[in-house]
Amino acid sequence: MSITETAIASAEAHSAHNYHPLPVVVASAEGAWMTDVEGRRYLDLLAGYSALNFGHGNRRLIDAAKAQLDRVTLTSRAFHHDRFAEFCTRLAELCSMEMVLPMNTGAEAVETAVKTARKWGYRVKGVPDGMAKIIVASDNFHGRTTTVISFSTDPEARADYGPYTPGFEIVPYGDLTALREAMTENTVAVLLEPIQGEAGVLVPPAGYLPGVRELTRERNVLFIADEIQSGLGRTGRTFALEHEGVEPDMYLLGKALGGGVVPVSAVVSSADVLGVFRPGEHGSTFGGNPLACAVALEVIAMLRTGEYQERAAELGDHLHRELGLLTGGGAVEAVRGRGLWAGVDIAPALGTGREISERLMVERVLVKDTHGSTIRIAPPLVIGKDDLDWGLDRLRAVLSA
Repeated sequence: MSITETAIASAEAHSAHNYHPLPVVVASAEGAWMTDVEGRRYLDLLAGYSALNFGHGNRRLIDAAKAQLDRVTLTSRAFHHDRFAEFCTRLAELCSMEMVLPMNTGAEAVETAVKTARKWGYRVKGVPDGMAKIIVASDNFHGRTTTVISFSTDPEARADYGPYTPGFEIVPYGDLTALREAMTENTVAVLLEPIQGEAGVLVPPAGYLPGVRELTRERNVLFIADEIQSGLGRTGRTFALEHEGVEPDMYLLGKALGGGVVPVSAVVSSADVLGVFRPGEHGSTFGGNPLACAVALEVIAMLRTGEYQERAAELGDHLHRELGLLTGGGAVEAVRGRGLWAGVDIAPALGTGREISERLMVERVLVKDTHGSTIRIAPPLVIGKDDLDWGLDRLRAVLSA
């Protein structure tokens, strides 16, 4: 067997089969390119589901991590450390908010948001104990914990994990009327992705997100924006909500916040909302650790220049123009997205999304499928235009073949 085949066989034998990776074994990476164990180079058009917005091995982020590794990596929140206050301050400023509650993974941020919204509902809004309701959208993806999959509509994510956590109401994504009708005096929050990533990069109808903001203010309900995948430059703005001129009550951040170096997530909100917590009521041993804060501070500094957002906007316009030219010819049925983020619906006659991804892998381009015939394109924001065009040429070749 080849080195690749041996590595894959070992992984299949000794790891749980909760993923179905493409048959490539990566050994090193830089920028938008990855190299496998046999020296073949691949263009990365997935960027770790947007965790690698700033590219593989970004020098600023690696240097920040290395410098912190020589100082202190973990204290737990039992003590203060010298990077924590600056991290919270800078991230709150980036979000135009007041307080930060750091965690590690995106799913932890969502779980924290659920707990925050419920506690706020009981202590501030006056909802009767045990009666708090949170409204979510169909086809959502907020993580894979037991509580989060309890309000998923994806059978693959949800099946065989019951009994499920109660307290959630599911309405169609993009439907303001349904959202309005679902609200009661016990509704404490609306939790939404401004663009639904796992569902196929679904952008809601114009006016929907401003309508959600207006309705939640009117009903004294928290608007929680899950920007774990859409935020931090991906769509051409710092946050996807900015395209609609909307400010939520709470941002959920993750993925790119750790720069692809360490897992970092955060709940960012006002003092009135995050102020409901008292010592001992919620926490994380690794949340807000010095290493995570050092890397995230560098991410925040990079975003404050605006250059990555501008690059994502400019290259994103180019990406969507080129992808748009593929529609109408029978190979591509639809293209959606914003910035350097696109969902491409392949005509089923050409193959499933998985099959198209495998054919692109042979052409040295890496993407990932979702929901049958859709592939997602989300390159690192540092990708060069020539490299992006090279990848698009490979896509055209695969579709024409």
